[in-house]
Amino acid sequence: MALQAPGLPEARLGPVVGADGARSAVGGVVLLLPDGAPLSKRRPSPLPYASLRPLARRLARAGRDDGLAAHVVRYRFHGWNGTDAHLAEDANRCVDEAVRRYGDVPVCLAGRGMGGRAALHAAGHPAVASVLAIAPWLPEDDRAPAPEPVKQLVGRQVLIVHGTTDRRADPELSLRLAERAKKINRTTCRFEVHSDGHALRQHRAEVMALASDFVCGTLFSRRFSRPVVDALAAPPPLGLRMPLAAGFGRSLER
Repeated sequence: MALQAPGLPEARLGPVVGADGARSAVGGVVLLLPDGAPLSKRRPSPLPYASLRPLARRLARAGRDDGLAAHVVRYRFHGWNGTDAHLAEDANRCVDEAVRRYGDVPVCLAGRGMGGRAALHAAGHPAVASVLAIAPWLPEDDRAPAPEPVKQLVGRQVLIVHGTTDRRADPELSLRLAERAKKINRTTCRFEVHSDGHALRQHRAEVMALASDFVCGTLFSRRFSRPVVDALAAPPPLGLRMPLAAGFGRSLER
């Protein structure tokens, strides 16, 4: 990995939410990767970080008994920036930092928007057990210099969740990526949130419940809810177009 140039910001873990080494044993780590822009060398805005704090708190509560530590990653730059793939590189660096801090514990990468793309790219790190990509931003097939990679997803549990009316990150592109990933990695599934946009505001509670179910299931071997089990088991396209039901999380059928 290239050395950090003098004077440039460094990627780092934000403050821990949930368990920490001083109070309890950490059994797993979830790193939340904020949204970003395709191109920008500016320092990141605080807004994408703030938008992930509620999810970090929800995940920390759900995994408290197993010692889940949640961190929102602090990027160096706001943008992906072409082949530099700064956000994916920052995600890798922060997994390294989590391993140094907590030792040999499983890591889930959970990203929103451009952070979802970063989570998918950084899945090849040996410590990563699972990937949650929420409304991932992906490049148009005819504009990308190469297809989005999927080989790094082999051996990981992968869940993509996307609103069907997302106008910022095309849900069709995440479906195509999920189809390619499913061919080489059976533990891939995708949920669709009907009539919801990029921020998934209309079904925020259901998305948070799905995220908690998946993250705690992959990191601590808890039983998944029935919809997740069905999505993972179903062949394409059924398991990649699983509808996220209204009220999911209120009465999970296990």
